[in-house]
Amino acid sequence: MKKLWLVFLIATPFLVVSSEEPVPQGFEHWTPANLHGTAQALGAEAATDRHHFAVKQLSDFPNDAFLLVHREADGQVEWHETQVDVFFVQSGSATLVVGGTLINGETVAPHEKRNGTIQGGARQKLSAGDVVRIPARIPHQLVLDGAHEFTYFVIKVKGY
Repeated sequence: MKKLWLVFLIATPFLVVSSEEPVPQGFEHWTPANLHGTAQALGAEAATDRHHFAVKQLSDFPNDAFLLVHREADGQVEWHETQVDVFFVQSGSATLVVGGTLINGETVAPHEKRNGTIQGGARQKLSAGDVVRIPARIPHQLVLDGAHEFTYFVIKVKGY
């Protein structure tokens, strides 16, 4: 029994040693606590924004970008010619209107249209835990439908 304890005492420091290797360039890690704190700050910002909207770009790489978005009102219609959107719903609920035809959209940046309306389109109810992928060249809009807030993590996949 004493030998077992001695082996345990000798081996314990080796079990808790962590790697000193640096993380690879481009590696990112967002914890729930990090995202929650950022979402709270965005909530305060959205409360004073005329569109009741706030966004924080977390990282931007050549092929993808990462954002956290908080809404307290309906969003604009969006259309991205060269980007796929992937939403990870963090909190709240909303209805995603997706597909159909963008009517009277305005070009706001290269390969980007906003505003206007969606004619047709499917309506998908979203809530915490849901994940959706919106292909490039598909109009989409988030509508709160009476909900007070909606927070979501976005991955923009570039280059389509």
